[in-house]
Amino acid sequence: MIKLFRYLRKKDWLFVCISLCFIVFQVWLDLRLPDYMAEITRLIQTPDSALSSVVWAGMKMLACAILSMAAMFVVGYFVAQVAAGLSKRLREAVYDKVISFSMEEMGKFSTASLITRSTNDISQVQMVIAIGLQASVRAPIMAVWAITKIINKNLMWSAATGVAVAFLLVLIAVIFVLVVPGFQKMQTLTDNINRVARENLSGVRVVRAYNAEKYQEDKFEEANEELTSVNLFNQKIMALMSPVMTLISSGLTLSIYWIGVYLIDKAALQDKITLFSDMIVFSSYAMQVIMSFMMLTFTFIILPRAIVSSKRINEVLDTKNRIMDGEGCENTSETGTVEFRNVSFHYPDAADDIISDINFKANKGEMVAFIGATGSGKTTLINLIPRFYDVTGGEVLVDGVNVKKYKLSELRKKIGYAPQKALLFSGTVEENVCYGADTPDSERLNEALEISQAKEFVEKLTDNVKSKISQGAVNVSGGQKQRLSIARSLYNKPEILIFDDSFSALDYRTDKILRKELRERSKGSTSLIVAQRIGTIMEADLIIVLEEGRIVGQGKHKELLKSCPIYKEIAMSQLSEEEL
Repeated sequence: MIKLFRYLRKKDWLFVCISLCFIVFQVWLDLRLPDYMAEITRLIQTPDSALSSVVWAGMKMLACAILSMAAMFVVGYFVAQVAAGLSKRLREAVYDKVISFSMEEMGKFSTASLITRSTNDISQVQMVIAIGLQASVRAPIMAVWAITKIINKNLMWSAATGVAVAFLLVLIAVIFVLVVPGFQKMQTLTDNINRVARENLSGVRVVRAYNAEKYQEDKFEEANEELTSVNLFNQKIMALMSPVMTLISSGLTLSIYWIGVYLIDKAALQDKITLFSDMIVFSSYAMQVIMSFMMLTFTFIILPRAIVSSKRINEVLDTKNRIMDGEGCENTSETGTVEFRNVSFHYPDAADDIISDINFKANKGEMVAFIGATGSGKTTLINLIPRFYDVTGGEVLVDGVNVKKYKLSELRKKIGYAPQKALLFSGTVEENVCYGADTPDSERLNEALEISQAKEFVEKLTDNVKSKISQGAVNVSGGQKQRLSIARSLYNKPEILIFDDSFSALDYRTDKILRKELRERSKGSTSLIVAQRIGTIMEADLIIVLEEGRIVGQGKHKELLKSCPIYKEIAMSQLSEEEL
């Protein structure tokens, strides 16, 4: 957890120092109260004591109490500033780190876990700083200071206090050992319940279509029950603390008065008032010691979960990015070319290569298509171009330069990407198509919508390009989502266009018109298309056929019909001989 303190600013450390000063001041005020109490006790027991002296001592007690309360408010304000500021910067740091992750790092953490770490875990750390910082600093100071005040008062009273403190320390140690593993498990189970709830909500249409509400309820109930049982165990252990602490504090008070009665009974007449006064003061100081440890115990209640949360946050922040910026490459000998040289790739921890010995070159303005059975490595292959993953063998070149030499932002500016699953963000049509642009260009926007065949349906929307896209894009159809996703890839007029099965939801007519517009109006861009439909790629300059991660045929449509049995089989399953 200490590692997270590196996110504290100089201003925060100043606030901590100010809080520390006020905590010491508050402790001093609190420990002055028993002295005034003893003074009042002596004045009351002493004959001929003036009432004004008693009132004056009482006024000093009241002043101490008011100043102590004011100091507490000041400490609370500054500690809240530190805790809130730290949690804000932690959220920013975790978000920025996750955004920088490649697909490999993203695979280490589930989406549900990353959400929990960014919210619940950071809240746990914030709470332990906001509440625990005061208690963990105040309690030791109070305990040590109070002990120094009473250590020489009476050996029997000191022994009774020592026994009570020893019991408290044993109790705290036992609870800490029992509870930490439980809290660690709780955070993992929170991830799990988050995942189940997220799946249920995002897949609500499928759940209802298959009447699987009961199945999903049972699934959620199981996750909820597991989390509840662990939580109950932890809370039952924690619940022991309050009655045991009350028993110890009450037992100590009883012991002090019992010992005090014995001492006063045995003492000489002139010493009785002094002993009685000492007993009152000692019991007050002893309670301060016990209260200090009670505050520490409260900190230990929330500390285990915060420690687990901080470890989970550090796991994200300390994850090293495998894909880093290159040196940068401003000038290139070629433009709009993509070349694979003996490329092989396997996913982390996988035994075998997903793709092997891939060799081809796409020249500027060409359309290169990839086709093959599901799992043949088409998407994996094109994901190597924008460096979502890095090759494990060979090299990928863009404009004649190895992609590892580019800065990531520099490389990706050259690429327009439409993913396999069309994703739209909540916002307007304009914001989605002009995504990443500082200032939307209406001319480019209009052209991108025309080429992608999205203009027709966008113009029918209530506010045209200013129309809202809801979260998850549930207010547009699958085909409309794909067309807007294609428009987004075209907006910046990149050198290289990558379409990962981005035409699958389009009808044949729209598909044909879109490809025709793409050829005519994006002649300067190199297009790489992953497709399942022969009709989408028939006119490509180069078609690459993949089978189990290897190239089994490449050429134009008519050439492959003659030379590649796998391609011919796929083609014949979709179109008649006349159509082919």
